[in-house]
Amino acid sequence: MGPIPLCVLLAVVASVTADQNAIDDEYSWPQWKVPLVRKRRTVSLGNPNFIAHPQMELSGTCGIECQRHLPSPSLDDLENFLSYETVYENGSRTYTSVSVQGLNEVKTWSKNISSKSRQKREVYGTDSRFTIGDKQFSTKYPFSTSVKISTGCSGVLVSPKHVLTAAHCIHNGKDYLDGVQKLRVGILKEKSRRGKGGKGRGGKGKGRRRKNGKAKEEEVKEEVANKVDRKGKGKSRKSRSRRSAESEKPSFRWTRVKQTQVPKGWFKGVSDGLAADYDYAVLELKKAPKVKHMDLGVIPSVKKLPAGRIHFSGFDDDRPGNLVYRFCSVSEESNDLLYQYCDAKPGSSGSGVYIRLKEPDKKRWKRKIIGVFTGHQWVDVNGNGMQQDYNVAVRITPLKYAQICYWVHGDSSECQVA
Repeated sequence: MGPIPLCVLLAVVASVTADQNAIDDEYSWPQWKVPLVRKRRTVSLGNPNFIAHPQMELSGTCGIECQRHLPSPSLDDLENFLSYETVYENGSRTYTSVSVQGLNEVKTWSKNISSKSRQKREVYGTDSRFTIGDKQFSTKYPFSTSVKISTGCSGVLVSPKHVLTAAHCIHNGKDYLDGVQKLRVGILKEKSRRGKGGKGRGGKGKGRRRKNGKAKEEEVKEEVANKVDRKGKGKSRKSRSRRSAESEKPSFRWTRVKQTQVPKGWFKGVSDGLAADYDYAVLELKKAPKVKHMDLGVIPSVKKLPAGRIHFSGFDDDRPGNLVYRFCSVSEESNDLLYQYCDAKPGSSGSGVYIRLKEPDKKRWKRKIIGVFTGHQWVDVNGNGMQQDYNVAVRITPLKYAQICYWVHGDSSECQVA
């Protein structure tokens, strides 16, 4: 065989490079032109009553099939839905109207609507959730970004002092929940292991040696106890090992919330048939917990991603005190909602739904939040009142990204590229 012409080699190299770029694009975070959400006016409102009770299951929302029959919202509608209320820790409340700029520059979302029937997804068949009980994992990224809300929900850190959660964990559409006036956020922290023989008085050298020796002794005891446990012997050592394990579990460190922001689109009578699309809220903490947060991301279609899986962790009620992780494939998606098969229980609502993709032009992979898990809901299937249940997450669209980013930074110029 003779030498291959240079033009042929260049064509082959170009083809391979193009294929590789296509693969990289598949696995990379897309770059989006994000609209700007700007404050128009803020006015004071009367104090809320704080008498609403949390709903375990939401009902009456417009489902994926029902949404096909809804007209596209106008710019005025969107600005109305994205206007928001802020409630402060002293119980006062304000309303802020907004303007939206650059909406025409945003790419059109591809619709993927199906009329397939869905079964109840709360937990079905074999429970596929994983309890993250080991402090080596639960207090490390990405699990450490998950937080517990004092009203009984979960949330995720999206900045050093901001938490993203579900709106229904704060407001039932008519009033703020009982307890929101003293809202707190719990972050998992390792318990201190400092002993009496540390740097206190009389602890020179001897205390340090005693501490190290005691730690080593405890490690040996635990290892022996574990071996005995596996053999089914040594009940006294087994009980001591269990007590030790309980004391080693991470605990919550609670932080007060400075202010809470909820989009007007969540309120009853404002976005009829679309309330589920705006089931998200942001909490600003009084003090940053010094825990790594997770950034927001925008993705046009989860189903088109390799594997098409989403992940989230929360504090499910049936496993008190434990962080519960799960992942699953997205079965259907609309412009604003993700329908999936993730097993979940009450308490996990408000969890940050994330995926992992490459950063553009870099080899580094990064997790970003693309939605908020809002839990098990009953929806109007096709507009005729027929109810069907499903598990759903509100997806982060370019507009929602712009709004949440504005809440976090207070400056829309920080929110131009997702």
